[in-house]
Amino acid sequence: MVRFLLDTDHISVLEWQAGQEYDLLSARMAAHLPDDFAFSIVSFEEQTLGAHNYVARARTRENFIKGYELFELVRSIFCSSRVLPMDDAATDVLQNLKSMKLHVKAMDLRIAAIAISNKVTLLTRNMADFSRIPNLNTENWTI
Repeated sequence: MVRFLLDTDHISVLEWQAGQEYDLLSARMAAHLPDDFAFSIVSFEEQTLGAHNYVARARTRENFIKGYELFELVRSIFCSSRVLPMDDAATDVLQNLKSMKLHVKAMDLRIAAIAISNKVTLLTRNMADFSRIPNLNTENWTI
């Protein structure tokens, strides 16, 4: 049963596989079952947009190849993980959040809606924005 949804920033830390934030996050995750964690389809969108932008800006052969390596990394990580959808329940929550005019970015609202509708805790480093969203449980496992 999913208990935690990883925000895109926590997924990026896992992709880096280095540094203090990675060490802290991976140690905390190791104390749980793999089935406790999921990603959102919105994070997949953000990650693929990032890879797309990298390829679009590539001016050298090496950067072009690296951009497609980023696509492959995103594909492999998301294919091996549970991904929560933007379904009817999440869309209903999203519409409610939008009506509150919370001044939170669209992608963050979408991720929050998925977390709230699935009754899971969002793991994020972006506490400033996500703390504005009512009924959203958040934790930062990189500190």
